[in-house]
Amino acid sequence: MLQENLIKMYEVSFRENHTLSALSDYFSKESLTYFEMAEKVARLHLLFEKYGVQKGDKIALIGRNNINWCVTYIATITYGAVIVPILQEFNPADVENIITHSESRLLFAGDIYWQTLDSDRMPDLEAALIVNDYSVVYEKEGDKLSQIVSSWDADFSSKYPEGFAVEHIKYADVPNEQMILLNYTSGTTGSSKGVMLSVNNLTGNAVFARDMVNPETGSQYFYAGGRSLSFLPLAHAYGCAFDFLAQLVVGGHVTLLGRMPSPKILVDAMQNVKPTIVCSVPLILEKVYRKMIMPMLEQGPMSIAMKIPFINTALYSIIKSKLIASFGGEVTIFIVGGAPMNQETESFLRKINFPLTIGFGMTECAPLISFAPPTEFKASSCGRILPEIMEAKILSKDPQTIPGEILVRGENVMMGYFKNEEATKAVLGSDGWLHTGDMGVMDDDGTLYIKGRCKTMILTGSGQNIYPEEIEDRLNNLPLVLESLIVERKGVLTALIVPDFDQAKQEGINGEALKQIMADNIVELNKMVASYEKVALHEIMECEFEKTPKRSIKRYLYQDK
Repeated sequence: MLQENLIKMYEVSFRENHTLSALSDYFSKESLTYFEMAEKVARLHLLFEKYGVQKGDKIALIGRNNINWCVTYIATITYGAVIVPILQEFNPADVENIITHSESRLLFAGDIYWQTLDSDRMPDLEAALIVNDYSVVYEKEGDKLSQIVSSWDADFSSKYPEGFAVEHIKYADVPNEQMILLNYTSGTTGSSKGVMLSVNNLTGNAVFARDMVNPETGSQYFYAGGRSLSFLPLAHAYGCAFDFLAQLVVGGHVTLLGRMPSPKILVDAMQNVKPTIVCSVPLILEKVYRKMIMPMLEQGPMSIAMKIPFINTALYSIIKSKLIASFGGEVTIFIVGGAPMNQETESFLRKINFPLTIGFGMTECAPLISFAPPTEFKASSCGRILPEIMEAKILSKDPQTIPGEILVRGENVMMGYFKNEEATKAVLGSDGWLHTGDMGVMDDDGTLYIKGRCKTMILTGSGQNIYPEEIEDRLNNLPLVLESLIVERKGVLTALIVPDFDQAKQEGINGEALKQIMADNIVELNKMVASYEKVALHEIMECEFEKTPKRSIKRYLYQDK
């Protein structure tokens, strides 16, 4: 158990950084200092107190990333209640099931989300408020909450007759072992489980981020006045931990984009915000590489100059500068997680010394398992096991060369799945080791290399292990392939391919020509893989694969079609 406590860390941070900017909404231009945020938190604490919310009670939250979403989250955990953030992408039936299964007493919802829900299917929900303005839209019995909201201003003034002040920023004593977050997964397997995360779990992630140092400069990546542009869903563990929770621990400034934006909006926002840290999924960088960098490398004078030694080194520096400038010009670290990174993209970004690093985590670890700063990051890896916080082992007779399932143990590992003892026992042993479901190998220094998911590994009749993700990575680098899946159909490997229809249209390539290019791609692919990995059939998909909020393909939807 860690000595530090996230709730008390917020108490200290909000006091010490009370004059600094804390939260901003990119589109509405609304902004809060740490003091103004703390005052809003205090108002919600008063509402909870008057309504009779107890420590450990569950409070559900759904809506786009905005300032009140963040305030509600922080107010809930600093009061000692349990926050239940729900992903916007869940359908109404799933949202209703989560609210019921989690035993949430209150729901804070964006208005468009509340309109899709049926209170009759959430019999234990006592009341609901619109998170944007905290208006009451539902009470199961009576009007207690409505009365509290109507007298809110007067009650707050009565509690703080001389006005809310910095010395009033004081939060509940919530022990590290207590559950503070109930996060329902959105995995690629189609099932959603409630992951119970403690104060200690969140503290482990926040402390690691706070103490993370750039080995070249000796300066911290997360610091007071640092900036992040939050476009990943905050209801998901990855974006929440590092775009939001870790920033508030150190006094950073979080600008909220609401949801995953178009590339143009994202670039414009980067220019305005000038983030010092960017947390992203691989898709963002892969699109930048395909649309911005590859055309420079393959066309015009630069394509010739790149073949000349010494000149190409200078060009790498130019490309890096342009890329950094496109992200606002002040990025010190670009953290990628949530899904595998395309190897060609990663290799080129490392070649130009772009400050890229790739981490590994899962909701069950709140989420971080392994990480390394850009200068210490090893190619094709996902960083080192977090020192002093986590440990890992590979279930293999030779963990450095033969892939096996990755098991982890430590401060970040969940308490278990809520009201699901069977599922908990299936992945979490009595000795604390968590089965991640990922296959990989590990260096002596704890660097992890993920090969694929246990559930997606294909075992051939001759006993060979095939990791579809590795084949997909090669296929995705071939002409006009946007994304792909390798599945087993009737005993043979089949490639499901989504072409880049936009690029094909720009190049004047019609349907038949595109089909031939994809057929040629399979021929080329089969030259690059082992004999037992050769693809026998392929199928062209008309639209992109369905994905989870962190942009992982929902593979289970395509396995048997």
